[in-house]
Amino acid sequence: MSDQTFEFTKLPNLASERFGSAVLAANDEFFAPKEGLIKPNSPEWKDGLYTERGKWMDGWETRRRREPGYDWAIIRLGLPGRVHGVVIDTSFFTGNYPERASIDACAVAGVPSTDALTGNDVEWWPLLSPVDLRGNSTNVFVVEPTDRRVTHLRLNIFPDGGVARLRVHGIVEPDAHVFAGQREVDLAATEHGGFVVSCSDMHYGNPQNMLQPGRSTHMGDGWETKRRRGPGHDWAVVRLARRAKIECIELDFDHYKGNAPGRCMIEYCDAGTSSFDAERAVWETLVGESPVQPHSRHAFRDFSPASATHVRLNIYPDGGVARLRVLGRVDS
Repeated sequence: MSDQTFEFTKLPNLASERFGSAVLAANDEFFAPKEGLIKPNSPEWKDGLYTERGKWMDGWETRRRREPGYDWAIIRLGLPGRVHGVVIDTSFFTGNYPERASIDACAVAGVPSTDALTGNDVEWWPLLSPVDLRGNSTNVFVVEPTDRRVTHLRLNIFPDGGVARLRVHGIVEPDAHVFAGQREVDLAATEHGGFVVSCSDMHYGNPQNMLQPGRSTHMGDGWETKRRRGPGHDWAVVRLARRAKIECIELDFDHYKGNAPGRCMIEYCDAGTSSFDAERAVWETLVGESPVQPHSRHAFRDFSPASATHVRLNIYPDGGVARLRVLGRVDS
């Protein structure tokens, strides 16, 4: 896997079921339902399990095509944005995977019907030209950079067969109205474009989990570092969705009972319109070092609103954080 490929797979999965993605239509799903394409878990194999249609497969699988053409499925992205790469996973499809695949994209306002998406009024453009696939493999493809925002994808497989999972990685671009009218918004949320650009450690849990919607579901649904045995502390840097004035910080340590940090501190920096340079960033204290309690939520508002593009969460000395919310209003 190249460095470029590795970088794009670190970006959010725009087709995540957790953010409201859905497989809206498919021309065929005889052996396995289209919804399997975007399941959050890794593909499974169940030896000897058959249905009335044939061998049970974890993913989307069409019947054997006996006439010209190809099969397709349409996916609504839960996180609209600019796609940087895709992963077409054919795990456990060995003699029944497609030979090739391609992906088309469109940008449609609102929540269009399936009839509208399959009609003639929607402009689809090629996102990924036809590529060869390997069976029982994770097929990873970089997408040529573009400024075009995508809301829906159409996965085409040639001529037929099965795909276990589709992952679509890219930069989140929410609707502009989210930030309009000086409304308070969570600037760190993944669904709004927030992203953890770096951290000191992620041994037990990915720091991007802190920016997920809702409360955490279990201890593995947050950011957790290894036990620190030397000096220092752990930290994570979050790029905010927009430059904005921060008015409130919320930290949730839900499920972290014997492994919560003892204290936390939050800093901010304002990179303006310049690209963020971690080596040159000037950090200012937003929330001074404060004790925190296990399995609890904390809110910090006792500070003057500060314009920022990034925040750095420091935890002492180590431990787990379920959720981080950075509430504020976008600078006009």
